[in-house]
Amino acid sequence: MSNVITVARAKHWSEEKKVVFADCRFDLSDPDKGQQKYDEGHLPGAVYFDLEKSLSGEIKQHGGRHPLPELESFKETLANAGIDRETFVIAYDQNRSVMAARMLWLLKYVGHGKVYLLDGGIDAWTKAGLPLEKEAPRLERAASYPIELQHDMACGEAYVRARQDEENTVLVDSRSFERYAGWKEPIDIKSGHIPGAVQYDWVDVYKEDGTWKSKAELQQHFQELSDHKEIIVYCGSGVTAASNVIGLWEAGMDQVKLYVGSFSDWISYQENEVATIDKQ
Repeated sequence: MSNVITVARAKHWSEEKKVVFADCRFDLSDPDKGQQKYDEGHLPGAVYFDLEKSLSGEIKQHGGRHPLPELESFKETLANAGIDRETFVIAYDQNRSVMAARMLWLLKYVGHGKVYLLDGGIDAWTKAGLPLEKEAPRLERAASYPIELQHDMACGEAYVRARQDEENTVLVDSRSFERYAGWKEPIDIKSGHIPGAVQYDWVDVYKEDGTWKSKAELQQHFQELSDHKEIIVYCGSGVTAASNVIGLWEAGMDQVKLYVGSFSDWISYQENEVATIDKQ
């Protein structure tokens, strides 16, 4: 089954199943904006998950700008949101599933299979004429979540370094071409990309209205990657790369790992080289 569901199906499920809507809106340039938007209006019963407070851990010397949260902390986050093994989690963003994709990937990584993305996000919900609410829900705490890590979904710097020259492994850089080429770097202290990586901008898995491209469109988009036995996806800090990971899944490719720390982790090791492209 697809990881992406329509507004109509999400509404139906919310009436028939145990569902928690996860509001994942977040603005990297204004970290308080997501919470503000949630307070102004969210899907009925939705719980807010902050990228930096709920879905990321403490920044250290290595691990990148958005390392994964500590497992015990994330277990508490899920329990406090009323999420247990039987809960269907439907994550949403504004339109593109940028931060919601991080939520979905993270839940699957800790072993929760019942998680989906709302296609088109809150914009699609309101466009369908469905209501929002401003009040935060009264949550019934769930039992402590039994985490079962799916280790094959993730990798770190040492693994990438060991695999980057393997013939059947391909590294996918999910950032814009300007950042990949090293022409522009608004965040990290070095510019360029991991040597050998190919560039697939994460925005290209979405249509102009923020909904997901079809399976056929994604298969065509990623067709040059299909013969590789292993696809390692990264971005700047492991967040936007999740859109490409899910896009690859939707295209039928499951041999995919997320380099969690991504480029910001790679460059934290001084010995690691970066590649750039000269402007013509």
